[in-house]
Amino acid sequence: MDDAQRFIEEEEDTQKDRYLTFQIGSEVYGIEIKYVTEIIGIQPVTEIPELPAYMKGIINLRGKIIPVMDIRLRFKKAPREYNDRTCVIVIDINALSIGLIVDSVAEVLTIPEEDIVSPPDVKSGGNRFMKGIGKAGNEVKLILDCEHLLNEQEQENLINI
Repeated sequence: MDDAQRFIEEEEDTQKDRYLTFQIGSEVYGIEIKYVTEIIGIQPVTEIPELPAYMKGIINLRGKIIPVMDIRLRFKKAPREYNDRTCVIVIDINALSIGLIVDSVAEVLTIPEEDIVSPPDVKSGGNRFMKGIGKAGNEVKLILDCEHLLNEQEQENLINI
């Protein structure tokens, strides 16, 4: 094994079981750290016509155009005014960078695989965004499935912005 390969494996290992946690109202969600590229404060958002309501528009991040999604609206929760705690978590999924607008970012936690259980099976498909439920101390964190926040068609539409 060469040094580059070893470095990549060590890098992946340091991210294993690591989750960035954030809040939407009183609920705490976790997102695998390997998807997160950065966290920024809320930026001016340029609206784009004919996007779904949960897609707030685009931001210009150091010359790169990033579509932004309001996680509150994606989860069909009541909209809320953005404030100084509102953050944008920039993630990469399938070669697409997207910003997730969240109420606030909490912390990075290690949640071992054995402390994550499958979400309850809901017939309405309401759990398609959830990868699992993580137990951290006496609390539970709802683990998001980044790959399912947008379906293939939604991803294609955003790539063409």
